[in-house]
Amino acid sequence: MEGFDASSYGEAFADVYDEWYGDVSDVEGTVETIAALAAGAPVLELGIGTGRLALPLARRGVEVHGIDASRAMLERLAAKAGGGAVPVVLGDFAEVAYEVAGGFGVVFAAYNTVFNLPSAADQRRCFANVAARLRPGGAFVVEAFVPSPEPEATTGSVTPSVVDAARVVLHVTRRHPRTQTVDGSIVSITEDGIRLRPWHIRYARPAELDAMAGAAGLDLERRSAGWRGEPFTSDSSSHVSVYRLRR
Repeated sequence: MEGFDASSYGEAFADVYDEWYGDVSDVEGTVETIAALAAGAPVLELGIGTGRLALPLARRGVEVHGIDASRAMLERLAAKAGGGAVPVVLGDFAEVAYEVAGGFGVVFAAYNTVFNLPSAADQRRCFANVAARLRPGGAFVVEAFVPSPEPEATTGSVTPSVVDAARVVLHVTRRHPRTQTVDGSIVSITEDGIRLRPWHIRYARPAELDAMAGAAGLDLERRSAGWRGEPFTSDSSSHVSVYRLRR
């Protein structure tokens, strides 16, 4: 998407993220899984955002750190109770420019965050840099949707989610199968004007993520359909994959 960079998503959605996405996934299951995997070691969240997961992890007693490309998202996190105590770095999480003594026990990217990296090259770089930040035997945990079968050509859609006397909200998407990307925008139209909230993802199937992990020295330890160990099958629409740093 032209004009879209690593910070664009956060800058567009920071003011509504908690309202729209605060309960978008299994927070309790995520926290329990990450805490168990960490076993007292420090944890790094890629795309920490407003602290939807980091703050519950911190309250659970986990030493959690975060990286995000959006200053607006990090400002929202810092303004919350306990948010100022969570160490964060402003930056592109493909670089994973964050280190702690001894390395992280767990690095995780929840709710399709790894797909926010705009290209396969960026995603491969992320896996490699995560591996470099993990302590021996550490884990990289990825939660993502399973892409539907590819259309034969570029497709698009416009779907209204709100239509009333004061506001119209449209969800606009365009899927490019050749590049495995989707460009989208949530368009809010009111009498005060038009607000665009653009987003862009580069999706990958589990097998491709496994290959990226393997090239970075990470092996798939287990895969489930959710954070509570639900069996992953050919019909699963999402996955939680735990990759372990090769010893």
